[in-house]
Amino acid sequence: MAYLVLSNGMTFEGQRIGAQGVASGEMVFTTGVVGYLETLTDPAYAGQVVVQTFPQIGNYGVISEDLEGAAAVAGYVVHELCDAPSNFRCEGTLDEYLKKNGVVGISGVDTRELTRILRSSGPLTAVICDEAPADIPEAASVRAGCTETTVYPAQGEKKYAVTLVDYGVKKSVIAHLCSLGCEVKAVPQETPAAAILAEKPDGVILSPGPGDPAQMAQAIALSQLLIGKAPLLGLGLGHQLIALAMGAKTVRLPVGHRGSNHPVRALGGSRTYITSQNHGYAVCADSLPASAVMTFQNVNDHSCEGVAYPALRCMTVQFEPDTNKSFIGTSFVYDRFIAMMGGNADA
Repeated sequence: MAYLVLSNGMTFEGQRIGAQGVASGEMVFTTGVVGYLETLTDPAYAGQVVVQTFPQIGNYGVISEDLEGAAAVAGYVVHELCDAPSNFRCEGTLDEYLKKNGVVGISGVDTRELTRILRSSGPLTAVICDEAPADIPEAASVRAGCTETTVYPAQGEKKYAVTLVDYGVKKSVIAHLCSLGCEVKAVPQETPAAAILAEKPDGVILSPGPGDPAQMAQAIALSQLLIGKAPLLGLGLGHQLIALAMGAKTVRLPVGHRGSNHPVRALGGSRTYITSQNHGYAVCADSLPASAVMTFQNVNDHSCEGVAYPALRCMTVQFEPDTNKSFIGTSFVYDRFIAMMGGNADA
């Protein structure tokens, strides 16, 4: 027996899965039908207790090739955990993976009811435990990303040198950039702008990651020093940091965008894309400077999903551009960045 205790006083009973111990953090839900391995290892989920809305999780087991890095979530909540996965790539059960990687979880919980609670109440802190605690601690701030510089060589001919400031990047992003001929140097988020620019990279990327962007003063200051000095791409958290550096504001969403099925409309065109997202904050579109052009908008809540700063060779998106070769709906974001590095200011 295990308990999921929420900061609003509600308690749910279930069965313990994964590692022993206590897990706590901000409780969030993700709406993906598949992709639980990518969810568990997405650094932007660091410090969070993640609820899977799809009722059965673990059907295809664990496939190491699909992992985006180390296990990142603070806790894991599912309705039903499959203990007999079926897939020709399967290397073990999800419960075995959770135990091996120290992820505390609970199953047998009505995850759809939890989702309804989060939709109506907004963010809550949750604890997974064996005995209900007297009180729920506040969710602590978290940090993700590398602590040492690592260089990833381009596949084939090296066409561009890209510096990526790592706030919590997924390995598939780096792999996709390398497949496009980019040598990627991933640097810790504390790296000074002068050190980045001294090596004269062809382009700079600010990666996705967890946290409240408005509280990341050092990251905002770094963005201010990089804007206009080299072609710049902001992804997820990077999109928010660049907007803040340009004088815009961010706001915490009543319901965060997490999952692989969020519709985004391209402004100035007729296309709508289904995107993967993982964030709880958004850029306030009406606070953007006059020089900025909003390029994408969320279909559900009309929040800002992309901005271009044409005069500064800078573009940002809130969603995660596709890196899967079998589905390339929004991979054009990387193509535009590469075109911008190649001197095409209209990319």
